[in-house]
Amino acid sequence: MERQPPPPLITMETMLHQMASHGMGAEMVNPAMDLMYDLLHSFLPCPSVSAASSLSADCSPPGGGSEDRLSALPDAILRNVVSRLPAKDAARTAVLSSRWRPLWRSAPLALVDAHLLQSAGGEDSPHHAGTGSVTAAVSRVLEAHRGPFRCVNLTRISMGAHRAELALWLDLLAVKGVEEFVFVNRPWPLDFPLPTTIFSLASVKRLYLGAWGFPNTSALPRGKAFPHLLELGLGCIAMEDRDLNFLLARSPVLQTLVVYASQKYVNLRIISRSLRCVQLCMCIVHDVSVVDAQRLERLFLWEATSDEKVGTRVKFGHAPKLRFVGYLMPGLHVLEVGNTIIKAETRASPRTIVPSVKTLALNVHFGVRSEAKMIPCFLRCFPNIETLHIKSEETDQPAGKLNQKFWKETSGIECVQSHIREMVFHECRGERSELAFLKFILENAQVLREVVILFVKGSLSSGDNAAAKLNKDLSSVKKASENCRLVILESSISRGGTCWSCKVASDFDVADPFYCCC
Repeated sequence: MERQPPPPLITMETMLHQMASHGMGAEMVNPAMDLMYDLLHSFLPCPSVSAASSLSADCSPPGGGSEDRLSALPDAILRNVVSRLPAKDAARTAVLSSRWRPLWRSAPLALVDAHLLQSAGGEDSPHHAGTGSVTAAVSRVLEAHRGPFRCVNLTRISMGAHRAELALWLDLLAVKGVEEFVFVNRPWPLDFPLPTTIFSLASVKRLYLGAWGFPNTSALPRGKAFPHLLELGLGCIAMEDRDLNFLLARSPVLQTLVVYASQKYVNLRIISRSLRCVQLCMCIVHDVSVVDAQRLERLFLWEATSDEKVGTRVKFGHAPKLRFVGYLMPGLHVLEVGNTIIKAETRASPRTIVPSVKTLALNVHFGVRSEAKMIPCFLRCFPNIETLHIKSEETDQPAGKLNQKFWKETSGIECVQSHIREMVFHECRGERSELAFLKFILENAQVLREVVILFVKGSLSSGDNAAAKLNKDLSSVKKASENCRLVILESSISRGGTCWSCKVASDFDVADPFYCCC
């Protein structure tokens, strides 16, 4: 598929610089910066320890007495206790008794700079973050503790103002070891160079990076790799395609990849023997190709847009375990299965289907005829789906809505006729084009058990009246499945809002992440 040169990408940093250059003061720029970092932090995992709990020095048994039963526990259990405390409280255990004194230095420690910032009375805001006392405290902990570290979360410090400390921290973590590392640069520049020492963290299993400029990976030594990395999150990163490919190639056991609000266009070739979940969220994506992914189960594109002239190619190759796909966007995403580009006239055949997928989510502008017409084509590519999610998007420029006649003339969709057991219709506004599609599903889905309709707040009359109206509109439908249950609920998302949880989507114990994130 031929591609034109992309237009210049407008990043959040560019917008903030433009605001400042046009005379907008700190009272306007700082809130915008806060908003950007709130967005970035929404994708980060929560620290594995909490500063909310208090530490008591009373080790005596309930009811009083002088016997210290807690200190009598084995070292392994006490180290486990210490490792679950914030770093400042873990260090304070040394004053409990001589028995506790050496434990904190040998227990896998949890270091979260936000906890230190709260202790120092600092403001939790990007333009106030990174006080000298917090930076010094991080250095003291990393130097004093022998390692390894269970988790290190550094998200509140302006890295550009502390280059020497930054180099020291990464050197210490490379030597002492860290299992979980969350590393965010603030406040700006957003493309401040990420030190190449990051590739020396051989012990890391969970790595989240935010607001960095990625180094040129083509210049790195061949031995640089993440041999134990299971989960990788890249938020607001300025990186080239080669860097993303490098990370996949050098992470042999990686299971989860999340790319969030990338500063540059994303072109991703998925070649991995270990990846199970890929999420591309709030990115401008030109191309995502599943080339060879033997263990891939989940492919999520949330708010993954493209420029209108080019579109986004989504290509499916070898992925025999792929079960969840979405949100695909008919009209904006161009599907390719094997070497076949899916078009409106494409017929289903072994070369044009992805038979492993069981749950599919589509994001549709029903008010745009050219998009809605592609729904049958997309559905034919996934003949074995059992759960279908449809998210209806509002459009400012409707272009020829489809009517009931189009759907009556549509046939030969195997998943609709034989496999779909549940459908969830998100953000329904009760428009005629939406109802036409709902009637088509009800009239043709022979094994359908349940249809859940989530209507937008304020789009219909509220409460029971909304459910009654939709029930009335669909009451004349002759259902293909007599046992199908119709459930109509008000959506928890306000009009124009959106919801997605990267954490939920990456949780392999969650049966249906599309339903949990609605």
